[in-house]
Amino acid sequence: MKKTSRDILVINSIGEMLFLYGLLGWIYGVVIQFYHPSWVAISHLFPWFRLDNFAILSFFISALGFFIWRLSAKLIVSTHDYKNN
Repeated sequence: MKKTSRDILVINSIGEMLFLYGLLGWIYGVVIQFYHPSWVAISHLFPWFRLDNFAILSFFISALGFFIWRLSAKLIVSTHDYKNN
């Protein structure tokens, strides 16, 4: 399957978005747990989904997004170099 530069740019944007919003979610979880440690549940609809689970999931999404973002940035550079030669 051949990846075009447009596909790689879309993957790059998705990775950057996951990194940014995952990092913001993790920061939110850490700040709330620091200032209000008694706040455990995020919603009464999902009592099993706690704030610490949200922070861990956000950190994982942030790390995954960073990996995708950096890998696709390397692919953009390599496809650009390939087209110039």
